[in-house]
Amino acid sequence: MATASQRVRLIIGATLVAGIAAALLVRSRPPWRAPERGAVSAGGKPLSAQVREFEGSYPETAEPTGVVRDVALEAGPVTLPLLDGQPLDVWAYNGQVPGPTIRVRLGERLRVTFTNRLARPTTVHWHGVRLPNAMDGVPGVTQPAVPPGGTFVYEFAPKDAGTFWFHPHLRSSEQVERGLYGVLVVEDAAPLPYSRDVVWVLDDWRIREGAIDPRFNTPHDLMHDGRWGNVITVNGRIDERLTVRPGERIRLRLLNAANGRVFAPDFSGLDARVIAVDGLYTAKPLDPAGFELAPGNRIDLDITIPPSGAGRQLSVVDRFTRRPNVLASIDVSQGAAVQSPAFPSPAAAHVPPWRDTAAIAPRLEYRLAARRGGEFGIEWTLNGAAARHAHDTEASAADGHGHEVSVLPWREWSKLRFVNDSGRLHPIHLHGMFFKVLSRDGRPADEPFFRDTVLVHARETVDVGLVPLDEGRWMLHCHILEHAEAGMMSLLDVKSM
Repeated sequence: MATASQRVRLIIGATLVAGIAAALLVRSRPPWRAPERGAVSAGGKPLSAQVREFEGSYPETAEPTGVVRDVALEAGPVTLPLLDGQPLDVWAYNGQVPGPTIRVRLGERLRVTFTNRLARPTTVHWHGVRLPNAMDGVPGVTQPAVPPGGTFVYEFAPKDAGTFWFHPHLRSSEQVERGLYGVLVVEDAAPLPYSRDVVWVLDDWRIREGAIDPRFNTPHDLMHDGRWGNVITVNGRIDERLTVRPGERIRLRLLNAANGRVFAPDFSGLDARVIAVDGLYTAKPLDPAGFELAPGNRIDLDITIPPSGAGRQLSVVDRFTRRPNVLASIDVSQGAAVQSPAFPSPAAAHVPPWRDTAAIAPRLEYRLAARRGGEFGIEWTLNGAAARHAHDTEASAADGHGHEVSVLPWREWSKLRFVNDSGRLHPIHLHGMFFKVLSRDGRPADEPFFRDTVLVHARETVDVGLVPLDEGRWMLHCHILEHAEAGMMSLLDVKSM
């Protein structure tokens, strides 16, 4: 018979073995994988080729590290020296515009205790982040609005490394325009050794007599491409300058936080490659020339400063409109070059080809149009329906509160079609999922990356493909915030069929 000490050693040994086995199981958990050919979906249908091609694109969950990052976030009015350094009355997160850049590593859990110091209700939406539906920040759909003086705790573990952002999802056309936005950077579990990691938030402001124009959702803005400002800023200033050393390798993260303006940043003269779009890595490094950064879009750039570039000044110019706008300057300092960090580009993601899908009928089709009526005199519609918004603090999240609801099957491939019957721009954003553009006006699109927001041009038809992995009711809406406020919003109910 074993002695007491032997029994203790046996128990400890068994516990260690069990713990190691459990750790190995967690560590070896692969990304979501499509079942083998011939398997069937939860609804009993054979799996499509598109679902099998999707295998390994991105994980169903991130491997937890056990680390919890606690962040206090507060929205309130404040006066700041923005734009040209003159004081400006704004609404801000933690007293700054842009709000704080929150950084976590993949596998960490983020716990944000949000306090509303505004005189109006608000929420926080985590744009582009795959998270539990209850944390998505949509009043009347996933949570009641946070009243003045109220608090709400957002807690989730991001599933993807990349560049994301946060902003209100209530009266966004005013609350975002007044300065309520910030960046969430989810770093890789082992971040690459860039010389530095830089965030640029692009925005525009409509300024009248030294103040933010208080006229929101005007007929002019609603009839056109939303509210375009007369002052363009990067990180809240008109004179953003990034001073670098020769040889540095920089990860530059760009976010378009504007209500309606589209940017097309020109990085001519720089060794710059797009490595991520809307948070996810691309399948290969891409030339940034001509990329249209619509409201809500993000791109990450891998930039190497030439060792021989000492003393150069390189302007980054927006060329979306006929009139070029200088966004910022990259100034290379004098002095000896530093050693450029050497590592392969992270742009090597698996992105499914999803070719030969033209003959597949769309599961859902959305027609984008406008009509007279509604709160602002003009309504923007999806399939003839204009959403009603939850602006009160007690709005129920049970029925979607006035939004049209369409069902999207969980873990199945679907094609969505957006038909723009209007002459205006519409950046269509989907919450809770990524998609790949398949075609524009029937012509196959060659985009080796996923998106969460796609710009649909006037009279254009865009087809996208997706496999949603997260159940719940997710918003689909135009990210020109005035169009969304005037009704261009709907709901996708992702569930097992």
